[in-house]
Amino acid sequence: MRRMTPYKTAVTVLSAMMLLITGCSPEKAEEHRSDLFAMDTYMELKVWCPDGERALSEASARITELENTFSVTIPESDISRLNQAEGQPVEVSPDTSLVVQKGIEIGDASRGALDISIYPVLQAWGFTSQEKHVPTRETLQKELERVDYSRIRVEGNSVTIPSDMQIDLGALAKGYTGDEVMRIFSDHGARSAIVSLGGNVQALGTKPDGSRWKVGVVNPFTTSDNLGVLEIADQAVITSGNYERYFEENGVRYWHIIDRKDGEPADNGLVSVTVVGSSGLECDALSTALFVEGTEGAVSHWKRDRSFEMVLVTDDGRILLTEGLRDVFTNQSTMPIEVIEHE
Repeated sequence: MRRMTPYKTAVTVLSAMMLLITGCSPEKAEEHRSDLFAMDTYMELKVWCPDGERALSEASARITELENTFSVTIPESDISRLNQAEGQPVEVSPDTSLVVQKGIEIGDASRGALDISIYPVLQAWGFTSQEKHVPTRETLQKELERVDYSRIRVEGNSVTIPSDMQIDLGALAKGYTGDEVMRIFSDHGARSAIVSLGGNVQALGTKPDGSRWKVGVVNPFTTSDNLGVLEIADQAVITSGNYERYFEENGVRYWHIIDRKDGEPADNGLVSVTVVGSSGLECDALSTALFVEGTEGAVSHWKRDRSFEMVLVTDDGRILLTEGLRDVFTNQSTMPIEVIEHE
């Protein structure tokens, strides 16, 4: 099985009847759907337009292409070649250079909370394999010496990482893939489409009847029901949480989102972060970054950057909702909501 390190989960698309189509004549409007397994997760693609089957075929091929480009386990991938280059520059695809550069940008914007060079620490915890365990403090300190995204250099399509470094784009790859699928659907004339890429949900336009898509956000404390429902149009909804990829040892839960400050699972007051925005790539990266930043850091980040909205769930059972989502989020839990406003 080809495996990437999947970082994001926790959103579900609520089913709805599709009636009319925007941009295609009603007699030609019909749902075209494709399900596939890629990037170590199940994906569901739906599009409404006359050329839907061809659009789905191109989207599926593009997903496979990006998996082969970004995977840390496929020897010929750009990431594997970078990780084995022993400090030498590697000519990579425009996709890779763009996503690596975005990882650096979000790393800077989050003051290092997102670090695409954290991969050796994830390996030490066993999150990249089936042998999850708590590493020794000495092991973590040794691996943390290899972590510093600011040492990565990108010049055009040439990327250079230090010889002791390994990178992984698991915190960005599916978000970028969602953007690419939406681009392909749009190129085929679609104005209504929605995809779930292993939990990353992204929508093109509105539902065919003109109403907003409804996307459920999983309750991180139960995982069996929804925290609430978001209504979106032309947006991505991407969540990072401490409840999907984890293991327990001696009664303690350890999750896969690592804080590079100490090499431990990030435990800064949040149990889930959902980011809503127009760019799947940015939402994907931000959901991880904000989780690591913690409650106060995430709120401060949002106040510095108005390009996204977010739903934070704190470890003491509160929902923090940014003001742009006030009218499009329905709380289905018993947790209180606090609306965060720009000062």
